[in-house]
Amino acid sequence: MKCLRIYATSDGESHFDEVELPTTKRSVQPDAVPFDVTAGYPASLVRITHIPAGMREVAWHTVPEPNLSVRLDGSVEYETSDGEVRRSKAGSFVLVEDTHGKGHLSRHSPEAQTVIWVSLPNGLDLPPA
Repeated sequence: MKCLRIYATSDGESHFDEVELPTTKRSVQPDAVPFDVTAGYPASLVRITHIPAGMREVAWHTVPEPNLSVRLDGSVEYETSDGEVRRSKAGSFVLVEDTHGKGHLSRHSPEAQTVIWVSLPNGLDLPPA
């Protein structure tokens, strides 16, 4: 399963990456068709956020700890300090790990949005960038 990732290098610059989250086939009930499931990851906090309509750009910022941002509706355009821009639409999720350095910009679509942030103090045990 592919996941967009925002991370910072040791020089404090932020970048995008696409990572593959390993999955296994699992059934939730006997005789059910199996589907792809990732490993379980320890989470310390879950926040559900309502971003009001009209909130456009959030200045350069970092995150206090790695988090998985799950967008339920609306969209956001992220920009990293190297100038690359990626759009994340409703139904997508982004691993945000730039806890130091310059951070990233967030430009929100004009409509109100609902986002779930899952704090992952250990990240997703992915290889270092």
